[in-house]
Amino acid sequence: MISLNELWFVLIAVLFIGFFFLEGFDFGVGMETQILVKNDTERRVLINSIGPFWDANEVWLLTGAGAMFAAFPEWYATLFSGFYIPFVFALLALIARGVAFEFRGKRDSVAWKRTWDACIFIGSFLPPFLLAVVFASFIKGLPIDGDMQMYAGFTDIVNVYTVVAGLTVVLLCLVHGLMFTTLRTVGDLQARARKMAQKLLIPLAVLFTAFVIMTYNMTDIFEQRGTVLMIIVALGIIAFVLSGYFMKKKKDGYAFGMTGAVMALSVTSVFVGLFPRVMISSIDQAFNLTITNAASGHYSLKVMTIVALTILPFVLGYQIWSYFVFHKRVHEKEHLEY
Repeated sequence: MISLNELWFVLIAVLFIGFFFLEGFDFGVGMETQILVKNDTERRVLINSIGPFWDANEVWLLTGAGAMFAAFPEWYATLFSGFYIPFVFALLALIARGVAFEFRGKRDSVAWKRTWDACIFIGSFLPPFLLAVVFASFIKGLPIDGDMQMYAGFTDIVNVYTVVAGLTVVLLCLVHGLMFTTLRTVGDLQARARKMAQKLLIPLAVLFTAFVIMTYNMTDIFEQRGTVLMIIVALGIIAFVLSGYFMKKKKDGYAFGMTGAVMALSVTSVFVGLFPRVMISSIDQAFNLTITNAASGHYSLKVMTIVALTILPFVLGYQIWSYFVFHKRVHEKEHLEY
């Protein structure tokens, strides 16, 4: 039977998969507001297309961090103290993005809107980049000592491998967001979003290939979980190819599902490669943080499991209902509040 430690590791993985799948298209749409639109009306259409969803999607990240704190406090402590600066910048970017959504339409001033539009773009680019850098650092290994203290320098966190990971995730979010735009808009904006997504598939494929090759050569996760990871990579390739096929056929819903599948499989591969570790020490494998030495006590995990099983259905039901209620496409002629 699966232990509570393993169960909570899986639940945290699911929360981060949900975050990147859902907030991924939010980030993509935020970046589109600077590179896809032709005028302010189209920009407002894009912002309104994610208006009912973006704040709820961010809850997945907060819940994941909260679950990590409660289930694996040593993991949480090492992670957030070691990555303090990247997380501060990611948090500030998310705050600026959320404020920009609410403030940009409060004054009829070009300079005012341009300032907040820049915040939306930066707040949509920086968080996925930084989070991808953090996750890539997980599987590459970090200087963690026997007291579970991380002493990482700049190059331990920011290097060729982690930057490639960051750029890959950012571009994947953009493509994912473009496909969401095809589902929520009509006319020329929808057509341009689909066309841009198709053009970005080639550079995205190059980045993904580079990242997989570097992961194989620079980490041990293929040694640890080679068979399972090969299956995940194969499924990712199939989903990627199908996304391009469905884009060409203008089957936008299927294409969105496939880009989402690529996102979900990418995050899954990180957790599969880590298990049963949660952070890898580059100093000594004996200093690795695992689901055993980083976990809370059995009683705490048991209580958390009962609470989670009680509340989770209501949270999921609410979010599913919100997507159903706001499923209609956004038109330029409709009233736009942002």
